[in-house]
Amino acid sequence: MGFLLFAVTALHVLILILLFVATLDKSWWVLPDKETVNIWYDCWQRNHTEGWVCHTVSESAWLQAVQAFMVLSLLFSSFAFILFMCQLYTMKRGSLFYATGIFQLLTAFSVFTAALIYTIHVDEFQHGRMPGGSFGYCFVLAWLSCPLALISGIIYIHLRKKE
Repeated sequence: MGFLLFAVTALHVLILILLFVATLDKSWWVLPDKETVNIWYDCWQRNHTEGWVCHTVSESAWLQAVQAFMVLSLLFSSFAFILFMCQLYTMKRGSLFYATGIFQLLTAFSVFTAALIYTIHVDEFQHGRMPGGSFGYCFVLAWLSCPLALISGIIYIHLRKKE
């Protein structure tokens, strides 16, 4: 039982780390000249003599939705972790971790929605720049955290507190 609790806790911490990096780091989209775009600022270098041009993404409703769902996923997962720790020490024996599991499932849904919206609308980043580009590692981390949060939520729902 101790190993299972350690494994579930480690998985949850891993999901939280992946979500924090995916939300706050700057590599959601990588342009051919190695410039990156994140979900908070849209920065690119027009040429090597002019420097960087940055715009907030507040004009883009779909990018605001991605931001909102990524922040929601962080909040859901953080709350689920706190709730799990509280339930671990206060819940009676034989009870299930339903609330923690539901919040982890909400985390998976939020991350899935954010990554899906980004996937559908990412072509709108080109606006006059050179065509091409690829998804960055933050985008990959977001997609990776989705099934992990789903698995974690299912494990929490089936996990019973034993002595």
